[in-house]
Amino acid sequence: MTEALRTPVPVPAAPRHLREVPLPGDDEPTTRSRTAELHDLRAAARSGPGARATEAQHARGKLTVHERIEELLDPGSFVELEGLRRHRASGFGMEDKRPHGDGIVTGWGTIEGRKVFVHGSDFRVFGGSLGEAHAAKIHKILDLAEAAGAPVISLNDGAGARIQEGVTGLAGYGGIFQRNVRASGVIPQISVMLGPCAGGAVYSPALTDFVFMVRGTSQMFLTGPDVVQAVTGEKVTHEELGGADVHSRGSGVATFAYDDERSCLADARHLVTLLPSNNQQLPPSAPTADPVDRDCEALLDIVPADPTRPYDMREVVEEIVDDGDYLELHEHWAQNIICALARIGGRVVGIVANQPLVFAGVLDIDASEKAARFVQTCDAFNIPLVTLVDVPGFLPGTDQEHRGAIRHGAKLLYAYCAATVPRLQVILRKAYGGSYIVMDSRSIGADLSFAWPINEIAVMGAEGAANVIFRKAIAASDDPARTRVEKIAEYREQLMHPYYAAERGLVDDVIDPRRTRALLADAVQTLQAKQTPLAYRKHGNPPV
Repeated sequence: MTEALRTPVPVPAAPRHLREVPLPGDDEPTTRSRTAELHDLRAAARSGPGARATEAQHARGKLTVHERIEELLDPGSFVELEGLRRHRASGFGMEDKRPHGDGIVTGWGTIEGRKVFVHGSDFRVFGGSLGEAHAAKIHKILDLAEAAGAPVISLNDGAGARIQEGVTGLAGYGGIFQRNVRASGVIPQISVMLGPCAGGAVYSPALTDFVFMVRGTSQMFLTGPDVVQAVTGEKVTHEELGGADVHSRGSGVATFAYDDERSCLADARHLVTLLPSNNQQLPPSAPTADPVDRDCEALLDIVPADPTRPYDMREVVEEIVDDGDYLELHEHWAQNIICALARIGGRVVGIVANQPLVFAGVLDIDASEKAARFVQTCDAFNIPLVTLVDVPGFLPGTDQEHRGAIRHGAKLLYAYCAATVPRLQVILRKAYGGSYIVMDSRSIGADLSFAWPINEIAVMGAEGAANVIFRKAIAASDDPARTRVEKIAEYREQLMHPYYAAERGLVDDVIDPRRTRALLADAVQTLQAKQTPLAYRKHGNPPV
């Protein structure tokens, strides 16, 4: 036998998974048992304190936080983060109540396939109140949303800071506010109010871009009814103090108000489809079957030539946007001006329009604030601005003057002057005085200005101008009434004819109203790559 044959050949070890190992006893964990345990924990966290708490939530007309997230996001897209986190507070019995999730659900998902981040309060757990762990989860999701450059949506249904945890809850709010401000103008921030929100908690929604509320179930106030009654003697309900109608009609805090949660969440989804994911992107375009060059024949009948006759500007908006579809912001607040998001030729635009049906479309304090905020939002997120002008001036009176009409009007002026997105102005009918300038005139930087052949652009209306200029002539006349009529006609003929501004280059063209949609669509497409270099500055100092 040769030497090679006498040398023993080593036998390779059996694969690891085939080696003989002791079988686990009945009490020893396995991967399967641990995985089953994980699913049990997640199911328990989702169910909250129990069926009774869920029934109570439904009895209030409210969905649970997971049901809300399912309504908001694309099916099956939600990925939860820190679902097993628990608080570490002690005292007041807190050490015996440590539910997983700590009353807040955070994570990400998609809306129409686009990434969004979400955090939602679970009212069934500690009343949705905010403690240290609760706040840390929100901080994490806000940081991730900013880092990923994606919108963040908060579903608010909580009782404010968790009293049992003391000042740590307040500090948690501070961290949220700081992140809201840091992300402002960087990513869209949307607050959906689906329950109570009191005290310092209201400031996070107030710092975001859009606020949704539901009638009957959501309220926002700094001090509750009990405190109000104790301090002022005034007896008021939660809804009367800070309900959806209060904030959507009176204060302007709420951008949208709805009768039920599902329609509210549906419109929150729709809003996201009109916004870019962040300030480095353009809003998403969408194909439309509505012809871009469609003539708007109805516009000739909607808008009367007589500057004193009212009409509904919403009908004009419906004619010029794709398929007549638009999303109006602050619909019930400052109704003398319209602010809406829509598409023209498939591209998203922000529309600012005077509403002659309400106070003749004058600008006042609330209208100026509403429009200024909207202009700033559109500019932050690369949404071109279309301004439809039919404005008789600013609302006169001691109340407006004493409340700071000058300062508030300057907010709108500042917002337009600072805006770098494409800016298109259409003067439908009248544009008088300082309000003409403020409504994005060429003189403050509008890229293009068009006017209809019924336009009247002047320092003031012909009647008021004639009374000032020809006061002595009218007073000395044998027939003052007749002389006044003649002087009004003279002023209108010389300084207010439809082509006066065009002759001086203050509007780019006088157009056939029927071609308004086609011209706007072409202009938005032409200016979509507009670049406006800005001088370095830390920030401007707008009137507040």
